[in-house]
Amino acid sequence: MPGFQPRDANYRTRVTESFEQQPFARFVGSELRRVEAGMVDIALPFMPELAQQDGYVHGGVITSIADAAAGFAALTLVAAGAGVLTAELKVNFLRPAGTGLLLAEGRVVKPGRTLTIVQVDVTEQNSDGVKHVLTGIVTVMAVDSQ
Repeated sequence: MPGFQPRDANYRTRVTESFEQQPFARFVGSELRRVEAGMVDIALPFMPELAQQDGYVHGGVITSIADAAAGFAALTLVAAGAGVLTAELKVNFLRPAGTGLLLAEGRVVKPGRTLTIVQVDVTEQNSDGVKHVLTGIVTVMAVDSQ
């Protein structure tokens, strides 16, 4: 993957502060793990409250951290003063997520002034190793910050 040049030298601070202001991230217990130009990783430790009826992590929770990783990856490359919103989200669930640590990795594929395309993958890490849980493509739109 080619390196991308951020348009805001303070992108790491912007992403970190934005993540910390997100009530949903705190509610589900997700953690910002990596912030680089065009790349963001978000981890989510298992909590029984995030499970569906069969004990697997709910698909909506997995999709939420995937969406967040993609959005924050795009945010690393937008101009200072801009925010981001998801314009389109397409995910494929590859297998259920059990009780391990989830890691959502957002990687910008094609940055743009208005639309940025991001690939996102979610893996589960546990004592049995690492398994790929979700893959997706997210279109993120730059917007004026409020």
